[in-house]
Amino acid sequence: MEWFVGFWILVGIFVGWCWYSREKSSSSSDVTMEQKSGVLPKGSFGWPLIGETLDFIAAGYTSQPVSFMEKRRSLYGKVFKTHILGTPIIVSTDPAVNKVVLQNHGNIFIPAYPKSIREIFGEYSILQTNGTLQKKVHALIGGFLRSPQFKTRITKDIEHHVKLTLTSWKDRPLLLIQEETQKFTFKVLVKALLSLDPSDDLDFLKREFDEFIKGLICLPIKLPGTRLYKSLKAKERIFKLVKKIVEQRKLGLEKSEDQEHQNTIPNDAVDVLLRDISGEQNDKQSLSLDFIISHIIELMIPGEETVPMSMTLAVKFLSDCPVALELLTEENMKLKRQKTDSGDDYCWTDYMSLQFTQNVSNKC
Repeated sequence: MEWFVGFWILVGIFVGWCWYSREKSSSSSDVTMEQKSGVLPKGSFGWPLIGETLDFIAAGYTSQPVSFMEKRRSLYGKVFKTHILGTPIIVSTDPAVNKVVLQNHGNIFIPAYPKSIREIFGEYSILQTNGTLQKKVHALIGGFLRSPQFKTRITKDIEHHVKLTLTSWKDRPLLLIQEETQKFTFKVLVKALLSLDPSDDLDFLKREFDEFIKGLICLPIKLPGTRLYKSLKAKERIFKLVKKIVEQRKLGLEKSEDQEHQNTIPNDAVDVLLRDISGEQNDKQSLSLDFIISHIIELMIPGEETVPMSMTLAVKFLSDCPVALELLTEENMKLKRQKTDSGDDYCWTDYMSLQFTQNVSNKC
């Protein structure tokens, strides 16, 4: 074991020396380029290779995850340079600067992402899709998610899984909200994307996705045992399962009659992409399966991270504000009494009519 550790220490020293030599030899040309293109903001690139990545990741495990940014903003100003996740970057915490960048997205500023994220998502990633293709995919998926049929279906799915989840909480003395919300939000989202019901495949997908998502923020070192390597292996296993599902669905669509194909309402995002992504409206050639599979996998991220985090923050902030919690409870109980009296099922417009609840959701 000692020789293994010693070997990697030597490798680290050698790579660090190579990096230092390269930086030193190119320093004069860097000065010239800086004079031509403008002055870099203040800041620090940290250690060779890893930069300030360790500080950045460590801050995420504290009660103040924004401390990394706040510390450097106090030292260098609202715009500063740093080096995280294998990439030298400029960080802006200035709303005015951010507005200029976002308004010129794809024009003056070209989107770029850390190496670890590019490695994990691959060449068919949403991040690599630009121009007309990006707009078309966005329109197809967005149109499907906004359709009345989808809203009706997902409302029932959400209600079903929430009831099951609340029932399972009855006799449990301790609940970890983020973990619990991840379980049912992931199920709801995967149903919308793949029409995958609770099964061994869904359990497998959840386990592997948990492993995959951990690599989004990590050092860009792809060696056996590293976080990036484990995440890439998990991605391969996810890709294999999703590919099997997509291929089966594609075969089913090819066997169906043209008229039936046109009139049937899409069941999920896979259905939408298999049917409609093509060069021409009447062209039956769809994009490659790899493109569709990669997009489906990335669309699972909100069910694993974004939505559960928002729901956890909602619980936290409502617990800290009894007045808001009382108003929220009163508004929802009023709707529940109306539905009990009428005997009707909940629908999408019911939730949209809850004005205070909507305000709470939008703030989280």
